[in-house]
Amino acid sequence: MSTETPATEAPDAYHDLLEKIQRISNVQNAAGVLGWDQQVMMPDEGTPARSKQLSALSAISHDLLVDDDIGDLLDELEATDLDDEQAAVVREVRRGYEREVRVPTDLVEEISSTSSEALPAWKEAKAEDDFSKFAPTLEKLVELKKQYAEHIDPDRDPYEVLFEDFEPCLSLSQAEEILDEVKATLVPMIDEIRESDVDLAVDAFEGTFPEDEQDELVRDALDVLGYPWERGRLDVAPHPFSTGTMFDARVTTRFDESDPLGALFSTVHEFGHATYTLGLPDEQYGTPLGQSRDLSVHESQSRLWENHVGRSKAFWDLFLPTFTDHFPETEGVSAQQAYEAANQVYEDNFIRVEADELTYHLHIVIRFEIERELISGDLDVADVPETWNDKYEEYLGIRPETDTEGCLQDIHWSYGNFGYFPTYSLGSVMAAQLYAAAEEDVGDLDGQIREGDFDALHEWLTENIHRHGQRYETNELVKQATGEDFTADYFLDYVTEKYGALYDLDSA
Repeated sequence: MSTETPATEAPDAYHDLLEKIQRISNVQNAAGVLGWDQQVMMPDEGTPARSKQLSALSAISHDLLVDDDIGDLLDELEATDLDDEQAAVVREVRRGYEREVRVPTDLVEEISSTSSEALPAWKEAKAEDDFSKFAPTLEKLVELKKQYAEHIDPDRDPYEVLFEDFEPCLSLSQAEEILDEVKATLVPMIDEIRESDVDLAVDAFEGTFPEDEQDELVRDALDVLGYPWERGRLDVAPHPFSTGTMFDARVTTRFDESDPLGALFSTVHEFGHATYTLGLPDEQYGTPLGQSRDLSVHESQSRLWENHVGRSKAFWDLFLPTFTDHFPETEGVSAQQAYEAANQVYEDNFIRVEADELTYHLHIVIRFEIERELISGDLDVADVPETWNDKYEEYLGIRPETDTEGCLQDIHWSYGNFGYFPTYSLGSVMAAQLYAAAEEDVGDLDGQIREGDFDALHEWLTENIHRHGQRYETNELVKQATGEDFTADYFLDYVTEKYGALYDLDSA
């Protein structure tokens, strides 16, 4: 563990910097609420005004950050004796400043307005199963983001530059190394599972499950897990997400009347995100110490709660009676059968957010490879559907028949979020390492989950991850929490043991 520098009286320049950064955070948080509203509450025809509102806030935030005064304050503080927390704040502000100062304000505005207009275009294209309705906007976003990357660093791989918007502390090469390890283990494991003669209870939750009752079910799940409703809310969105601050961390889900587990796990997933946000220190609101580290760490929290908690046998020992209270037709399902249904490996699932825990990562690899080709110029936007379908056939043995279940299923490209997808798999890998360390420190987590006691896990995650905000960079944060370097070993051991037992695999 590292030795912390005792707190020192902050110089005036530091207070001045904090005041400016807090103002920027408030502008960004206001934009976040408008973005939430656009997906959840806004009337269908509100886009023209909303795109201008978000564009203006993006420009204001950008201009505030690249102001000469902030550059001068950062230079002054560079030669000042700061404690560890103060130095971390200055480091993070400088990281953002040095990127943003290279990007013209008009480009920031154009990216924001194009993204706002892209959202309804994506929704329409998905609803009508017609990629051509989204393609022109996607093509524009690809070009804008390439310009953005070139402004930041014209001498580097533009995808690497874009990846740093979501994961600024792990190198792309480290991310690729981890993804390669995951892929090398999962591909043969999935093949072995598909050849297995084991019959899991995959039909345990077949039937029709009304949306209003599913809504009550997932609210009960949030209650069980400890979601503080006084600082959050649950709504429905086309693509589940969580957003907000430590004072207001909202979650969304979506419902399919034939798939109650889909709504349950997406809600638990977003709860994990919200728990991280809510665990940030109140007193650091508006500063880097009150903001999440990055998306890999954020995804580690959502994947930990979704997979290590929500898909565990212990959780189903606890939660199955609640499930059957809402859906009495499942009364004959045992906790073991529920566990098997929750962890089946699908042979024909096309949708990433509905994927099982293993094939999920091949969905990520496909998106990662397509993004790289789009940004490098090796793939034309018009060819995305065919390339997407070819890769699904190659990696998963299935071929989407529609754009809706293929390349239009994810919302991320409508935001211009190229470089985002790898953080999902990185987060899953990190989740396994963190969960193992938590279990080592606090004891029998399965037993606590079975009893509905999540306090120790909440406290461990808050103490070791949430409360630090951006104090540590990603690798150091993982080492502080677990005592070890960030590694894929725990994830690979976890899936090998879990799915080896479920499917009676020789490799387990």
